[in-house]
Parts: sequence; structure tokens; C-alpha cells
Amino acid sequence: MKVVLRSDVADVGKRGDIVNVADGFARNYLIAMGRAIRATDGVVAQAAAMRRARDVRDANDREAAEAIAQKLVAQAISIPVRAGREGRLFGSVTATDIVSAVESQAGVAIDRHKLVIREPIKAVGVHTVSVRLHADVEFQLSVDVVASGS
Repeated sequence: MKVVLRSDVADVGKRGDIVNVADGFARNYLIAMGRAIRATDGVVAQAAAMRRARDVRDANDREAAEAIAQKLVAQAISIPVRAGREGRLFGSVTATDIVSAVESQAGVAIDRHKLVIREPIKAVGVHTVSVRLHADVEFQLSVDVVASGS
């Protein structure tokens, strides 16, 4: 059955795409949940308008993400934490800690879900964290974890 997606569906397509899916999947899930509508001639024209709007929004989001990336790549974010004598932290540095440090030091608000921390940060030193702001924009953020005096 041909349907037009009304929202992004993982492993199926993005909003405005015309996809061919199994009849049961279309009736029982996509249409029932309001995520798709049956592809008729009028709906196909609407789908084209949805795709154009999506492409414009995607281009604007990518430009904004690239501007943020250029600003943050050149900057090292410093996070003061309590640490023992050997440089081991009491706890770990979380994504929330990094996001609040970026906001206070660089003036840029980032969603904590956009950070990719491969392993927990539990020691003093310079660490790199991947930031994926957009499907096409990913960069490495340098995080300097320093022991505070408290």
C-alpha cells in the first residue's frame, strides 16, 4: 500500500515521503497512529509541499549547527570538579555538567542528548566529547576537567 508519511518513522522514511509498505503495517500502525495517510492524487501534491518545507527547515538547521560547531571547535571548555590526590574524581562528569559549562563559557545552548560520551569521564585532564548537532554536522569538543580547591 502506498502511503504518505505525516511524521518521521524510523527505518521507513521522513515526513512527506511516499513509501510502499505492507498493507497490515499501513492499516494497523501507520494510519491508526496518525503517522501516515493513504496516497491519493491530492495527498501526493501535499506530500511534495511537506518535502519542500522539510528541505528548507533542514537547510536552516544545518547552517545553525555549523555556526555553533565553528564557535565551539576552537574553544576548550573547562569544568572544575572535586578530585582526590591521584586525579580521580568523586563521581564523574555528566552530559548535563558539560552542557551547563558550554552554556556559561561559550554562551551556546546545546541539548544534552546531542553529546556522545564514549566512556565516563572520571579523571582530571583533557577529554574529547563528540557532539552531533545535525545528521551532517558532528564535531569534537575539548573538555578540560580540572580539580577545584573545595
